[in-house]
Amino acid sequence: MKIKVLIVLVMLAAGFSASAQRGVRIGYIDTEYILENIPEYTEATSQLESKVQKWKTEIEGKLNDVKQKREALNNEKALLTKELIDEREEDLLFEEKEILDYQQKRFGPNGDLIIQKRQLMQPVQDQIFQAVQDIAKAKKYDFVFDKSADVVMLYSAERFDMSEQIIRTISRASKRTQAKNKAERKEAKDEDVIVEINDAQEERQKILDDKKAAREAATEARKKEILEAREAKKQEAADRRAKILEDRAKAREDKLNERNGNTESDTNDAPENVNEDESAKQDQTPKTREEILEERRQQKLADRAARKLELEAKKKKILEDRNKAKDEKQSEDNEDN
Repeated sequence: MKIKVLIVLVMLAAGFSASAQRGVRIGYIDTEYILENIPEYTEATSQLESKVQKWKTEIEGKLNDVKQKREALNNEKALLTKELIDEREEDLLFEEKEILDYQQKRFGPNGDLIIQKRQLMQPVQDQIFQAVQDIAKAKKYDFVFDKSADVVMLYSAERFDMSEQIIRTISRASKRTQAKNKAERKEAKDEDVIVEINDAQEERQKILDDKKAAREAATEARKKEILEAREAKKQEAADRRAKILEDRAKAREDKLNERNGNTESDTNDAPENVNEDESAKQDQTPKTREEILEERRQQKLADRAARKLELEAKKKKILEDRNKAKDEKQSEDNEDN
């Protein structure tokens, strides 16, 4: 700051010595004020702000999406295998890296925001510089300072302010340009701010796209391997279950054949009881579930009837014994009398 002030003082001293025969004319401008009063600049700035807000909203949406996916993964970890958890964690990290790359592309040091701001400022700055030169030469100003720059101006009279003249000059030039290129301006009105072509940036984007494609291919291959392994395990389990069922059926059939063989052997050993053996053989033939249940029910009814008869017989015997004892006691009493 001191060096800049010293340079200004040296320039003033040189101006005083060079124009000793006349008074030194000094003017100043306020660049911020000029920019605020140029319609093209304010309109382009508004469009750029809208675009920046859209980028921010897009980034926030992607971050919220990743956050929700991570919360869902944390809730489902107990139900997932380690391979699936690692795979989804890797996918989330990849998505987060993509978001950071996109954020860097938009808001980084060489991002779209800086490029478009530079594109937006450069034409206006050139116009301001040209207007300052024209007015300074026409009105014979020796020095013109920028009030919004680093030069400290403790006091400045408004009569030396050239900002309004600069605005009028730029506005007239803009109107002339609009009159000449009205059709082009109308066509360009709906277009976005032109993005500066940057070969290095395009090359970097191409490399990033290639890496992304390679990662996606690797992810798909890994998913395919996991699915194939899972299907193989399912098939193995199904085959094992089918083998168990087959062994059980075979064992049941062998047991049934063995029981039928024993029945035939008993029939050959006792030829005199052919009818009974045939009946027994029929009893040994495989029976349906309904027949077995019916036999069990009939057997239970028969057992119940037998128990009932046995209880009635016991009850009858007890009553007989009781009556007999009563008669004997009565006889003894009669003899005593």
